Amino acid sequence: MTNRRPNQTPRQPMPAQDPRERSHNFQEVALGYTIEMAVAEANRCLQCRLPRCVAGCPVQVRIPEFIRALREGEMWQAVEYLKDKNSLPAICGRVCPQESQCEAECIVGLRGEPVAIGRLERFVADWEQQQGIRTPEKATPREARIAVIGSGPASLTAAGDLAKQGYRVEILEALHEPGGVLVYGIPEFRLPKAVVAAEIDYLRQLGVQIRLNTVIGKLYSLRELLDDYDAVFLGTGAGLPIMMNIPGENLNGVYSANELLTRVNLMKAFRFPDWDTPVRVGAKVAVVGAGNVAMDAARSSLRLGAQEVHIVYRRSRDEVPARLEEVEHAEEEGIVFDFLTNPIEVLGNDKGVVAGLRCIRMELGEPDESGRRSPIPIEGSEFDMEADTVVMALGTRPNPLVFSDAEGLQRSRRGTVVADAATGRTTLERVWAGGDIVTGAATVISAMGAGRVAANDIAAYLQGGAQEPWQKEHAPASA
Repeated sequence: MTNRRPNQTPRQPMPAQDPRERSHNFQEVALGYTIEMAVAEANRCLQCRLPRCVAGCPVQVRIPEFIRALREGEMWQAVEYLKDKNSLPAICGRVCPQESQCEAECIVGLRGEPVAIGRLERFVADWEQQQGIRTPEKATPREARIAVIGSGPASLTAAGDLAKQGYRVEILEALHEPGGVLVYGIPEFRLPKAVVAAEIDYLRQLGVQIRLNTVIGKLYSLRELLDDYDAVFLGTGAGLPIMMNIPGENLNGVYSANELLTRVNLMKAFRFPDWDTPVRVGAKVAVVGAGNVAMDAARSSLRLGAQEVHIVYRRSRDEVPARLEEVEHAEEEGIVFDFLTNPIEVLGNDKGVVAGLRCIRMELGEPDESGRRSPIPIEGSEFDMEADTVVMALGTRPNPLVFSDAEGLQRSRRGTVVADAATGRTTLERVWAGGDIVTGAATVISAMGAGRVAANDIAAYLQGGAQEPWQKEHAPASA
């Protein structure tokens, strides 16, 4: 197979549904590469001797190896290389921000577009699912029992890595379906639930046990779990929505993005009237925020029947935190972006229902602590926007319920768990944490990286390594 110079071969575009059609259905937008497209894209890889792309991946996927196997037609070998470091490749290939991680480090990208690593990862993972995921060889069983709280990406990664080493791992999930944010937070059109279910089934084949409808903080406390398990990993994410605390937020027709997306995903609201748990959106929807969750909420609202959907964001386009691909898809589907606009009041009618959104124009000042330029209100620029549904997509923080009877577990001012970035250790012995519960809302792949780090340290501890008390001065990841 001839390998052409990367600057002579364009990056393969991702086939997608027509925007006019997909804006009215919940089927997956991106359709995936054909085998011909995948091979053509794989041929753009230089097979660097010192691949920087691997260093850019939070879970250190063996990128050159799986791409080489793909272009040589050794598909099962490609699967093995990919899953050696990543138990959730079909998920990562769809939702991870490769453009700011592995692809940002790709040498090919210095003179053109980087190799589409994420799209190739998805192709290989989808190929495996189509062929039938092979039952993995189980490791020699170990006696130690580990409780993993939550079943989002950090927890699934930690559980899979520990199960591969023979540990008895039990995931305790509060909801009625496993997957955490992967199932309740990301819409079907971006991440099909069948893909998540297949990845989770692979973990079950590794020996991971999953208990659903198990609310830690109610059914069991953290202290009680420590009596029954040798180690505990906290990966409950950050599911408590942040609101603006402006007048009118309690009106009917105001949602947090969490509530909207959970109803759409887990309660199948998009199938109304066939299902009994619909979510109502009006003709004109305003989504406050501009992260990936805001894009998901806006695009879901459009598919639920809204005639006009606005993204209301207090900064400019340059500061938008959502992935460029998600912004482009939203614009293609007709979502309207109102930049440098900040809500100051939700307006209601005499029946207590949303009737509009009062906003003020903004201008950008000096950069804030996040590095983005601080928005400053323009005096006298207030105006009213028509809206009968308002969705707040401003971020999340950890739910405090899990922290009941957890004396000694240090948390930051933001409510996140203080944990060592290098090990995942918390200030409570035999308790590790990773993902959004430590960092606040972040990416799927960063949570997976934290799950891998914690799993390695848990294994080292259970194999006889001392766990010395960890103190705040060790530079916690959530400080």
